[in-house]
Amino acid sequence: MRAKVTKIGNSTGVILPKAVAERLKVKQGDVVYLTETPSGYTVTPYNPEFAEQMEAARQGMSEYRNALHELAK
Repeated sequence: MRAKVTKIGNSTGVILPKAVAERLKVKQGDVVYLTETPSGYTVTPYNPEFAEQMEAARQGMSEYRNALHELAK
């Protein structure tokens, strides 16, 4: 599938085909994230850094479950 690079104001943008935007579940004004990979870039609507932080929080909550339960009383 192709995407066209175009000038948008003083910036350069990529126009996503409608099918790609629908599959990513993004609409005009949404933010997408570019992650560099060995084969190029991955475009995703999800922030990979936030996902890593959430996983660390889940692990911490699991490890300290009893202490957090007591603090919640």
